[in-house]
Amino acid sequence: MSAARNTVAKNIVATLKANNVQRVYGIPGDSLNGFTDALREEESIRWVHVRHEEAAALAAAAEAGLTDELAVCAGSCGPGNLHLINGLYDANKSRVPVLAIAAHIPSEEIGSQYFQETHPQELFRECSVYVEHIAHPSQMPRVLEIAMRTAVEKRGVAVVVIPGDVALAEAQSDRTAVIRAARPEIRPNSQELAEAADILNAAGKVTILAGAGTAGAHAEVMALADALGAPIVHAMRGKEHIEYDNPFDVGMTGLLGFSSGYRAMESCEALLMLGTDFPYQQFYPENAKIIQVDVRGEQLGRRARIDLGLVGTVKDTAAALLPLIGRKAKRTHLSASLKHYAKSRAKLDDLASPAKDGQPLHPQFVGRLVDELAAPDAVFTCDVGSPTVWAARYLSMNGRRRLLGSFNHGTMANALSHGIGAAAAYPGRQVVALAGDGGLTMLLGELITLVQNKLPVKVVVFNNSSLNFVELEMKAAGFVNYGTELENPDFAKLAESLGIRGIRVDNSSGLKAGLAEAFEYDGPALIDVRTARQELSIPPAISAEQVKGFTLYAIRTVLSGRGDQLIDLAKTNIRQIF
Repeated sequence: MSAARNTVAKNIVATLKANNVQRVYGIPGDSLNGFTDALREEESIRWVHVRHEEAAALAAAAEAGLTDELAVCAGSCGPGNLHLINGLYDANKSRVPVLAIAAHIPSEEIGSQYFQETHPQELFRECSVYVEHIAHPSQMPRVLEIAMRTAVEKRGVAVVVIPGDVALAEAQSDRTAVIRAARPEIRPNSQELAEAADILNAAGKVTILAGAGTAGAHAEVMALADALGAPIVHAMRGKEHIEYDNPFDVGMTGLLGFSSGYRAMESCEALLMLGTDFPYQQFYPENAKIIQVDVRGEQLGRRARIDLGLVGTVKDTAAALLPLIGRKAKRTHLSASLKHYAKSRAKLDDLASPAKDGQPLHPQFVGRLVDELAAPDAVFTCDVGSPTVWAARYLSMNGRRRLLGSFNHGTMANALSHGIGAAAAYPGRQVVALAGDGGLTMLLGELITLVQNKLPVKVVVFNNSSLNFVELEMKAAGFVNYGTELENPDFAKLAESLGIRGIRVDNSSGLKAGLAEAFEYDGPALIDVRTARQELSIPPAISAEQVKGFTLYAIRTVLSGRGDQLIDLAKTNIRQIF
C-alpha cells in the first residue's frame, strides 16, 4: 500500500523530471531516504554518488555553468547539508542556477537540540538567492516551484530545506510545473546610449574590458571594438567567451594577466566595461572615463569610479550602441596595444620550455602541451592558485572549448569536483582537470567517484609538493615560507590502486607521451607531473610594495638559515629575468 502513495518526495522527483533534470549529486542519509527512494523509482534521473557533499555542490555548479540549465544536489540533515555550503557559495558567486535539497531533522524535534540539529535556513542564507523551510506538505510543490524559478531567473542557488518526515508525507498536490528562464532583451534607454556614444566618440584611446557577461555576444563585441579601434582586455571568466577569433585581443590584466592587458587599460582615455565585475581596484586606470555595462544595476560602480553606468545585457547594449559610434580613423592605441601583446605573448611562450632531464618541469611547459594535445572541444577545469595562472596564460579558447574554475569564490579542490559535473553532463566529451597537489588531496576521495560513476576525467596534477601560490603570496608580502610544504604520495601509483590509469612524469622528455597516453585512455586517468616548486608567476605590474616584500623575504630567508631556497629560486626563474 505504501508504495502506491504519492509522497512529497515523489512529487519533487516528478517535478525535476518534468524540468529535464537528469542528475542529482549527493550522498544518501536517513533524512534523505524519501527523496533517494523516489529517485530509485525514476530511471530517467541518475543519482551521482560522490564522497563528499562539497564535491556534489561543485559538480552541480559545473553542470549548471556548462549547460546553462538547472542542476541539482542534495545533502542529508546536519553535517550532510552543511558540507554543501562551500560548493554552493561557488555556484552562487559564479551566478549559475543550482537547486539544493537540504534534508532536515524530524519536524517534531526541531528546536530541541536534537541529534545533528542545525538551522539550515540561517546557514544557507548568505550563499543563496532563495532558501525556505518546508514545515508542512501543503507548502509543496509551490515552494519548490518558487525555488526553481528564483534559481533560473536570478541565476543563483536556491535551497529547499525539508524534514525527512515531510518528504515522506502524503502529497496534497500532484502538480508538476515546468520552469523555463525568460530571455528578455535588456538595453539602456536612448538618452543613456547617446551619452555613452558621446564619451566614446570623444576619446582618442578606448579600451574594452570584457567579462563573463560577454557570453553569447562575441559578434557584437567584435563589431564594437572594430568601430572604436579598441583593444580588448578580458577578465578570467571572459576568456572562454571573447579570446577566440579576436583580432583585438591583448590578453588579460590582473594578478593572472599579461603586461599588455595592464598597459592597454592604464593608457586609455575611456574604458568600456562589458559584463565584468573584475575585482582588483588597483588595475583600473586612474584618469580615464569609465562606462560600465551590466545586466545587474547593483553591480555598477562597485570596483571603480564610473562616469556612466548602463543596465543591459552586453549583446543588446552593444548592438544598440554600435550605430551611434563613429568609426575611429586613428588606431594608434590599438596597434600599439597589439604590438605590446605580441611581445608579451612571445615572452610567455618562451617560458613554456622543457627543463633538462632530472630537473622538475616548468609548469608553463605543462600548460602549453596540455593545450596542444587536448581535444578541440575539451572542457578544462582548473584549481585555484597556480593551475589557474597556467590555464589563463597557456590554454587557448576556440569557441568550442570551455574553461571552468572557482574564479569568484576562489576555493581549493574545485578542479576534480568540477570535472565530475562536466563529465556527467557531457558523456563522451574530453574533460581535463588541472589540479594542484593541495587541491587534489583536499578532496582526494573524489577520485573514487570517477571510478564508481565511470567518468573518464583526465586529471593533470601539478605536483610541486607545496601550496605554491600561497608561497608566492608570502614571498610578495615579505614572509618566509612556513606551513606550506606538502608530503605527497606517488599519485600515479595511488590512482592505479583505485582503478584509475596512473602515469608519472618526472622529466620534460616524457611529458608529451604521458599526456597523449592519458588523453587517449578509455576511462579516468591521472598524470602526476613533478613541477618546479620555486616557479614565479609574475603579475603584469609589480608594485613598490611587492618589490619591498620580495626584498624582505630574501633577507628573512637568509637570516632564518634557508639561503639555499634563494639559490633554487634564482636558478628556476633566471630565464624570466634575462
